Amino acid sequence: MNEQLTKLSTQVASGALTRREFISRAAALGVTAAVANAMLSSTAQAEEAKPVVGGTFRMGLTGGESTSTQDPALWASHVPLAIGRLWAEPLLRQLPNGELSGLVAESWEGSSDAKVWRFKIREGIKFSNGQVVTAQDALRTMERHSNEDSKSGALGIMRNIESMRTDGDDIFEVTLKIGNADLPYLLVDYHLMIQPDGGFDNPNAAIGTGAYVLETDEPGVRTTAKRRDDYWGGTQEEVAHYDNIEIIVLNDATARTAALQSGQVDVINGVEPKIAKLMDRAPNLQVRNIAGRGHYVFIAHVDTTPFDNNDLRLALKYAVNRQEMVDKILQGYGTIGNDMPVNAAYPLFDDTIPQREFNLEKAAEHYKKSGHDGSSIILRTADGAFPGAVDAAALYQQSCQAAGIPLEIKREPNDGYWSEVWNVQPFSCSYWSGRPVQDQMYSTAYLSTADWNDTRWKRDDFDAMLLEARAELDPAKRKEIYSKMGRMINEEGGVIVPMFNDYVDAISSEVQGYNDDPNASLMNWYAFKNTWKA
Repeated sequence: MNEQLTKLSTQVASGALTRREFISRAAALGVTAAVANAMLSSTAQAEEAKPVVGGTFRMGLTGGESTSTQDPALWASHVPLAIGRLWAEPLLRQLPNGELSGLVAESWEGSSDAKVWRFKIREGIKFSNGQVVTAQDALRTMERHSNEDSKSGALGIMRNIESMRTDGDDIFEVTLKIGNADLPYLLVDYHLMIQPDGGFDNPNAAIGTGAYVLETDEPGVRTTAKRRDDYWGGTQEEVAHYDNIEIIVLNDATARTAALQSGQVDVINGVEPKIAKLMDRAPNLQVRNIAGRGHYVFIAHVDTTPFDNNDLRLALKYAVNRQEMVDKILQGYGTIGNDMPVNAAYPLFDDTIPQREFNLEKAAEHYKKSGHDGSSIILRTADGAFPGAVDAAALYQQSCQAAGIPLEIKREPNDGYWSEVWNVQPFSCSYWSGRPVQDQMYSTAYLSTADWNDTRWKRDDFDAMLLEARAELDPAKRKEIYSKMGRMINEEGGVIVPMFNDYVDAISSEVQGYNDDPNASLMNWYAFKNTWKA
């Protein structure tokens, strides 16, 4: 009888038999409905454990614009990164457990003082144009992202490189000005996708070592890709199961949710927390959330009037009701921030740094002390700035008004926000996905020479501490330096951090193999590679 039931349950899994028919036949064999259902569940779990090859994986994403490009140096929002993961790979990848795994590089080692690092290029790995990848391609990629003209988002983390060279076709070597044990983590950066000759000839060509090649690309609308037959991936993390990938830009939260519920897409990112619990009750999908290093921010240019006045910045910081934002905007899917870009998810975090509390009296006191003329302080926002950004700005405006601060909200279009508002206008809403280590977070957004220094924070003493921390191999001493840096930004910086967000995504029940990843949304944007459909 067991053999008969096993065959019948397998037929249900394959679609040849309905669940009702199975239970009916099981009853005829003297098996109760409860036992039959349990067997079906067991069979389903066994089937889920076996990856299924084929099909199309469709992602509905927020964070896309008509100005998006395939040049990795310029990626600044979700959709370009998600597309880039399809066709390109950096040297290394960070796994959900925090460990590193090789992509273009199969192994790496550093000198005892962490100043010299050697990366062995994976043998036989090819670009999508059929060209074999060599150490020269890695070298040229790093040279391009070290070039001021590239405007690369990784420029800040390249500043510590003294020299680079190749040793044969398979060894890429980096010598640092100051030793840095975190260098391999820095090279995980999604801007540093290895391209033929570094992308100097055509950085927009979308030629890389990724599992897919682009077929169509309509920036801000839709992108399709097909799996490469010659993809190198063979490890558990690097096997692509789907034949085709489709990315649809859905910046509107309602449209994104409707697309998943109707089956138009298989996964979405940026689920609005206010509807997450309701969505999770739907029978054909599930909401997945995980805490990480991502944070939602209000960013002020400290070199621009009126934000060049630290008393005004402190007034704006004390006027944020952080707990209210976590409760009302994140619906509990996150934690309060502390006006610095680092939280307990980072190694060497100092939890003794005092939490800034919501205090209208102090906000009013600092505002008066700033001598501001009472004119409107304009905060620019958009639906796509982060999930709930417009509502968060409205809450912020209310608490500022209670402190006598004349905050005005200007709602901007989603399209063009990341090219015309963020890092351009002096006060705006934004988000950061965070970085694997503190050095990279600070190097990317707070080093004086960083291209993505979106608060215009430029302090020689801060830069000196960052370099000192890199060279310090004693964790306790390094933590002490990072603590000083965090306190400095908390007290004087232009970043206002109301909250650290959970990554909240939603997936169809057909999608199997999904594992939460604290590094970024949708399995650190590798869901297209590591999942399959039942």
